[in-house]
Amino acid sequence: MQEIRLRFSKTDRLKYISHLDINRAMGRAFKRAQIPLWYTEGFNPHPYMSFSLPLSLGVESLCESVDIRLTENMELREIKQRMNSVLPIGLKIIDVYSDFRDNSEIAYSDYVFKLEFADNETALKKISSVLERDNIFALKKSKQGRKKVFKETDIKPLIDRYGISERDGEIIVNFRLCAGTEKNLNPTLLFDTIIRLIDMDYEWKNISRISLLDKNYKEFK
Repeated sequence: MQEIRLRFSKTDRLKYISHLDINRAMGRAFKRAQIPLWYTEGFNPHPYMSFSLPLSLGVESLCESVDIRLTENMELREIKQRMNSVLPIGLKIIDVYSDFRDNSEIAYSDYVFKLEFADNETALKKISSVLERDNIFALKKSKQGRKKVFKETDIKPLIDRYGISERDGEIIVNFRLCAGTEKNLNPTLLFDTIIRLIDMDYEWKNISRISLLDKNYKEFK
């Protein structure tokens, strides 16, 4: 049995489909590409696919990955070529390799936020002010009996580092956020919190995940 990891990007309109839909799209692509996937055993066999870190809806990524097992050995280059010939626009296999690390080693994730406001200068000052605070309180949904309530949670400790600038009419914010099983900050929650705290309407936004890192800030592959 051959175990491999496929690294792929998820961009354009496909950033709006869910993790479950990505799972289905990959499953169909493997079938069309005639990749001999290993199936689980039991009453409901299904192809073995293990994704690294589920992506928030509406967020692009250049560093997604899925682990699979093959019943027959194949050349890695051939797998990449076959998959890219059948995947929909917005999904693309970047690399295929057989020597990879366990997903539990993911500790951080790098993101790029691109924002546009009617008054970028004012927005830049307000966003900088929010990020400089000792505490940044987000409103997270929780349950209180049968009722859904919002609970204040300080997300500042989950922001490892950031940088902010204005270029070509856009505000660019680079974030390194805690990610993985122990600590994790949803980039959409961070964005929503920033917009709420600066109290300004935005004209346009785009959020991209560009890399995954381990606890020593080394690229996770």
